[in-house]
Order: sequence, then structure tokens, then C-alpha cells
Amino acid sequence: MTFFHPRWPVFYEDNHLLVLYKPAGLIMQRGPAHKPNLVDLAKAWLKQRYAKPGRVFVGMVHRLDGPVAGVLVLARTSKAAGRLSAQFRDGTIEKTYLAVVQGRPPATADRLVHHLVRQGRYSRPAQAGNAGAQAAALHYRLLERQPQRSLLSVTLETGRRHQIRCQLAALGCPIWGDKAYGADQHLPHGSIALLSHRLAFDHPTRPAHLQFECPPPEGWPWSPTTDPAAPLWSIEGFYAQQLSLPRVAETQWISKGGNQ
Repeated sequence: MTFFHPRWPVFYEDNHLLVLYKPAGLIMQRGPAHKPNLVDLAKAWLKQRYAKPGRVFVGMVHRLDGPVAGVLVLARTSKAAGRLSAQFRDGTIEKTYLAVVQGRPPATADRLVHHLVRQGRYSRPAQAGNAGAQAAALHYRLLERQPQRSLLSVTLETGRRHQIRCQLAALGCPIWGDKAYGADQHLPHGSIALLSHRLAFDHPTRPAHLQFECPPPEGWPWSPTTDPAAPLWSIEGFYAQQLSLPRVAETQWISKGGNQ
């Protein structure tokens, strides 16, 4: 099953859930600039798929940053949205990322704990007890290394804004391409080398534990895939293949270079 393009996978879909791939460069929900966003596109996809005459419900229960790609789950009913949100709040959902970072971490595996505070669009380390500071914890494991960069597996305990980006930068290993957090260089189209690789959670309405894994996309900067069916890393990659998206958000058409 695919989402508007043969290389844009839908990993799972039922009456309550939509689990799909988010390309880097696509924001999650509508902003003031009316850019393409995943929630509106999901509503349009479901409306088209099921020929729904009225409004379509899609609930955002977690988010991936704009420059980040990978697997995520959206809720198709308010019941699913409430129950999935509770799992995220309780920390029972398993979220594992792949990150290509500059340098090499001091240990092959470790648990990182910081207190983070929001500063505008970003997060920064802070002292515990500072106004607005929240505890953030993750585990990382070194998978492979090269002379100037490393591939890490990162598992989240908490879900703070830009948590992985900020904590790995504080370790001295900013994510490849993430200049906002200290990387030396940009990657094409504003992407960063952080991939939501694995997501596991309990189904919100029946006794089933679901697990989904996103393969590295085409262009991923570590052991590049040769699979012709691999997802495209960025939304710009889909535009380059003449992606045509449906009308969403009142009278706006979402297409590269289209009128707004």
C-alpha cells in the first residue's frame, strides 16, 4: 500500500490507525504559510481511498521534526487518538531511531540524561530546576563507525522537543547535517541524518502489539540502499519524480512551485 506515490509506503492501516512514512522536509500540520503537511495529506488520501463525502478525522498523536524522515502513526478515530496519546504520555511506546553523527561517542553504549529548556524554536541543555527545564533521557548504541562519523541506534525514554538532536549535540556528536545543533555542514533540502526507524505500540482497540520498521531511504548517508523500491528520503525527491498531490486545505493545491 502506498501514499500518493509508489515509493511512499503505508506500513499499516485499519479503521483506527494509519502508520506511514514521513519524508524529510514535510511538516506535520498546517502552519501560517500553508505549506504541504502530512495531516492534511492523510485526510485527503483517506477521503479519496474511501470516497468519504464529509470531513475526515486524522489525529496527530506524536510528531517528527520537519527535517526528520521515518515511520509514524496517525489516529483515525478520537478513541484511538486518546488511547495512543496516553501510551505516549506513559512512555510505553517504543521509539527507535537511526542517527548518523559527527565523530564518535565516548562509549559504545550509554544512557544520556539532560534537562532541556526551550529557546524559541530550539531546545538547549539547562540546569535542573531552571524555569521550564524538563528531564530528557535516551539510550544510544554504536552500530558502526567511520573515520569522521558514526551510526547510532537511539531509543527514547522521553519525548522532548528536539531531544535527540540536542542531547547528541551535547555529547559532542551532532547529527550529520544538523547545523542548528552544531553540525559542520548542511545536507540537501534541509534534511538531517535522523530516521524514525522502529515504532512499537499496543493497538488502541484490540489486544495486539504492533511493530513497524522503516528501511533506510534512498540517499541515506550510511550504506546507501540499492533497493529500487526504497522510500525517497526527502519530499523534494518525490517532487523530482513529478509527484502530484491532491487538493487540500480549502482552495489550495499542494504541488512544487504551485500557486498559493
